[in-house]
Amino acid sequence: MQFLIDIFAYEFLQKALVVSIITGVISGVIGSLVMLRGLALMGDAISHAVVPGVAVSYLLGINFFWGAMVAGLCAALGVGFIQNRTRVKQDAAMGIMLSSMFALGIVLIAHAKSAIDLNSILFGNVLAVRTEDMIVSIIVGTVVLVTVLLLYKELVVSSFDPASAEVYGFKTKRLQYLVLVMLTLVTVTSMQTVGVVLVISLLVTPAATALLLVKRLPAMLVIAASLGAVSSFVGIIVSFELNLPSGPVIALVATLFFLLALLFSPSQGIITRNIRTTERKGVAQ
Repeated sequence: MQFLIDIFAYEFLQKALVVSIITGVISGVIGSLVMLRGLALMGDAISHAVVPGVAVSYLLGINFFWGAMVAGLCAALGVGFIQNRTRVKQDAAMGIMLSSMFALGIVLIAHAKSAIDLNSILFGNVLAVRTEDMIVSIIVGTVVLVTVLLLYKELVVSSFDPASAEVYGFKTKRLQYLVLVMLTLVTVTSMQTVGVVLVISLLVTPAATALLLVKRLPAMLVIAASLGAVSSFVGIIVSFELNLPSGPVIALVATLFFLLALLFSPSQGIITRNIRTTERKGVAQ
């Protein structure tokens, strides 16, 4: 109850909740799509690769979103270039881009010796969100969700069966790059909430939890988005009340939901299946 009173008393809490809920929703939706495409770790690679862009943005005195966006797109296109033009596999290309861009970002921050808060970049600081950051998050969330709705059929078919998508006349390579651009947008937006280290938790964990609960993709998208939003909301409440860093708490809440689904999912839960097996044995005897 006290937290609800504080929401109306403190503007920074209202901004934190708006940004974190938007981040949770779009992370769940895009996380589901990238999981279907086997690109779950791409979000982790991009999140680390945006660090030099964030550092340059701070040095130039501009919103970190723009620098991070440019760096993230360069990393995503770099992975695609290495994969398409060489014999290096995708996971190795992601490792190369992740480590090199992250190292460059740390060097830039160390060289600048400025007031750049490395901890807020690594682990997020959603309670320090500014009005312009909240507006950017709302715009990014709207663009991502509208794009997914308009291109839902093309994205689904190209995710499950790229060969059939080509037969239907869908531009699969363009769709792949579109997913990478949306993934970069979501990753950069998520940095404010959970930081570069834990972005992957919001992208993968709610989507994996939804996968344990339902079989149809539309339901998976809705549940993943809902779990992302609820995890962010509960994480903000707990971190504020207990004076803990918000990013790790949000990641732990999302993990808790995954563990509950792993144990009690109606179709795939470990305990649920054991109970069902025991009941069948009892009937057979």
